[in-house]
Amino acid sequence: MSRSTPARFVQSAAAEGREAEAERSKMAERSGTKRLREGTDWRKWKKEKKEEKKKWKELKLLRKLEKQKMQELAEKQKEEEAPKKDEGRHYTLSVALPGSILDNAQSPELRTYLAGQIARACVIFCVDEIVVFDEQGEDSKTVEGEFEGVKKRGQACVQLARILQYLECPQYLRKAFFPKHQDLQFAGLLNPIDSPHHVRVDEESEYREGVVLARPTKPGRGSFVNCGMRKEVQIDRQLEAGLRVTVRLDEKQNPEGTVCKWRYSADPPTSLPDSKTQKGTVVSSHHPRTVSGLYWGYSVRLASCLSAVFAESPFKEGYDLSVGTSERGTSVDQATFPPAFSHALIVFGGLQGLEAGVDADPNLEVTDPSTLFDLYINTCPGQGSRTIRTEEAILISLSALRPKIDEAVKKS
Repeated sequence: MSRSTPARFVQSAAAEGREAEAERSKMAERSGTKRLREGTDWRKWKKEKKEEKKKWKELKLLRKLEKQKMQELAEKQKEEEAPKKDEGRHYTLSVALPGSILDNAQSPELRTYLAGQIARACVIFCVDEIVVFDEQGEDSKTVEGEFEGVKKRGQACVQLARILQYLECPQYLRKAFFPKHQDLQFAGLLNPIDSPHHVRVDEESEYREGVVLARPTKPGRGSFVNCGMRKEVQIDRQLEAGLRVTVRLDEKQNPEGTVCKWRYSADPPTSLPDSKTQKGTVVSSHHPRTVSGLYWGYSVRLASCLSAVFAESPFKEGYDLSVGTSERGTSVDQATFPPAFSHALIVFGGLQGLEAGVDADPNLEVTDPSTLFDLYINTCPGQGSRTIRTEEAILISLSALRPKIDEAVKKS
């Protein structure tokens, strides 16, 4: 027993020495850490922590934007895969009438107001084309003539076409396209047609009419267009100044005065905040009608005679449905429209009816107007007045034929 006691004592002393050494090393580490902390710049440390926190926030926002972008792409793919509903209107409606109806007005003011009545009637029923034909041999094919007075026959077709064009043009574009002219002397009497393409300054619209401005642009950039907005619109191509264009405005654009946080995204912004211009794409004038189903005004065409109404049609295959209106025609109640048509034409006569236009046309050998049309209709059977004025006939006929047209379109 006495021999093992010194061995135990040696082991115990060694263990105590190791514990003392470990305690001294811990104290040295604590004192070194304390000296390091005492030498640290707290402002610099706070700044580093703040920057590190900012980076984490930016990373978190970037992940959120990426997730949002992926969701938008998924929704877009679903929309593309889903069958789209056709909202467009693929048929056109044209109206032809003689310019001589203005000769029935007793003063320049009444001539102007009569033209305004015709414009409003056509716009109410969404007429896409108005053809003014000559039944008295004026041979007017342009609107460059001048009104020569009420007492003489004058250029009634030219004046009617010019007033119709003036009313169709949006108000903010009239100064660019209609200089001062005697035919428009009493334009202040005209009631506005207020059609969908007459968009107000702050009104939101997918499409707008505009005029190309004579402003220099950078290479590869499109021209600037005045679309009647507080901002000018930069289109996707270079066009000649002075042209009237239909512009489809880009949807994703930052409203004025908003903060643009695009620096966290990999894609560049579509437009900068507080941008002085807006982006748009030039489309055809019939694009709002065929794609979005919007009525986008009418075009005006002059025809030298009744046969030229058909021969000079702007459509490749012409009018596949022609309707003549006369008190000698069949009742509108018995009329049925064909189920499939693309371009319908409704022709109205003047003071002496369509017979006068047929007799004055050198290209026609027929004497019966009904042979020229697919349908020859009396839109107001049992009328109480001996005569129906053309501006009245337009409203009566279009309101009577509207259900027939809608029914035929549904069947197609």
